[in-house]
Amino acid sequence: MIDKQTLFATSLFPYLGFLWFLTRSGKTPRLALVGFYVLLLFVAITIPAGIYAQTAYGESLANVDWLHGGAEFFLTLSNILVALGFRQAILKRKRSSS
Repeated sequence: MIDKQTLFATSLFPYLGFLWFLTRSGKTPRLALVGFYVLLLFVAITIPAGIYAQTAYGESLANVDWLHGGAEFFLTLSNILVALGFRQAILKRKRSSS
């Protein structure tokens, strides 16, 4: 059985491929694309935050509220940017078709 850290690390490669194709296609709304890239920032912040939580507090990241909340902010920001980006694209398309 694969442990969760290995699964987390290996999931990065398909996501990088996903980003590469989205970027290369040129069809993804810019704000949504930025949101997908901010998700990488979330990952980059979560890993050291988790290590710090373990070494400094002897706890998992989920149990250190101020670190967990700070890291989760970037996940929330990513989701908002993706949603707003696609919303803008839908509204733009509706305006151009009417």
